[in-house]
Amino acid sequence: MAHEVLSALKRDFIHNLIVEGKRADGRDFREMRDISVKTNVIAKAEGSAYVKYGETKILVGIKLQKGTPFPDSPGEGIIMTGMELNPLASPDFEAGPPREEAIEMSRIVDRGIRESHSIDLKKLCIREGELVWMVFVDISVINDAGNIVDASCLASIAALLTTTVPADEANGFDSIPLPMQNIPVGVTVVSIDNTLILDPISDEENVCGTKLTIITENDGAISGMQKSGAEPLLPETVLEMVKLAGEKGAELRERYLSNLSIRG
Repeated sequence: MAHEVLSALKRDFIHNLIVEGKRADGRDFREMRDISVKTNVIAKAEGSAYVKYGETKILVGIKLQKGTPFPDSPGEGIIMTGMELNPLASPDFEAGPPREEAIEMSRIVDRGIRESHSIDLKKLCIREGELVWMVFVDISVINDAGNIVDASCLASIAALLTTTVPADEANGFDSIPLPMQNIPVGVTVVSIDNTLILDPISDEENVCGTKLTIITENDGAISGMQKSGAEPLLPETVLEMVKLAGEKGAELRERYLSNLSIRG
């Protein structure tokens, strides 16, 4: 009962702030939190990154291993993305197998990477139909203060951009930088009382009527989109959200990833 009362109070508090044109952390509606990106933070990984979106903290490690290609793509490498919701990151997270929430969020990140053709998978083929490199993107949520997906997208791409593929001398495969050819970036917009808000904190995510994550590529094309929440969106609202995502995605790319050049 006490938890329900507290949740109701928080909900009213957030809604009242929105009506006054304010947010709980003092930001403008379309202002991102402070972001930091550090790469090469895990010595035993082929690539890694640690990203902070305010107090949301994400660690991504990239591991590569050799494996058998899929039958329908015998000349291409494989991407697999997984997410761990550390119980210490939030009281809402529990120990055990990946929860549905973690699977859904990792699929959003994976879709952005895969559908943008971010990695040139053909260059990861060692012997066609027999042996390819498999790229594992492992996302660990260290602290959840809201907007895990956007932080995970940024951390995953930063880690991939610094990844090196090991040599396989027995099969004549030289060590190369991971062949990247696109930089997808995710931007989430929520609607609270018909007001669009970027980079939501946890309380804003909990009270929003709907949430839309849009992943854009270098040229602004959309490689992924995921909606959650029961509130419907008008076509013009979706277009405004997409425009915001494209603008902020370009800013994020320039500010935090431009120094990690595509090395494919």
